[in-house]
Amino acid sequence: RVPLVESGGGSVQTGGSLTLSCAASGNTSRSRTNCMGWFRQAPGKEREGVAALYTGGGDPYYANFVEGRFRISQDNAKDIVYLQMNSLKPEDTAMYYCAAVEVITGSLLAPGVYGYWGQGTQVTVSS
Repeated sequence: RVPLVESGGGSVQTGGSLTLSCAASGNTSRSRTNCMGWFRQAPGKEREGVAALYTGGGDPYYANFVEGRFRISQDNAKDIVYLQMNSLKPEDTAMYYCAAVEVITGSLLAPGVYGYWGQGTQVTVSS
């Protein structure tokens, strides 16, 4: 069974909204992970952190470019992490990935510290 499954991507116009979902299971369920996060990768660019949280609670972390437009949240009962994205811009166009780690050993927004990754969901924002 795939440990992380993303959904909710799509195509929107500038200023639009999307909500991404990441369903965890098995080794990536809330009881086994310390942190979960959303990352993105645009063509020709490195993967970068967007938002992340501790599955046990606490304030989430956001990349500077989010500028209050996105919100990460979790449904503990369903083992789902969401990324609500508002006021989308063309520069937000990328493949968005969900990731999880049993024990975080570095920055929550650093892709290299995460061991589990989903297959990605495409977000395209047109001007």
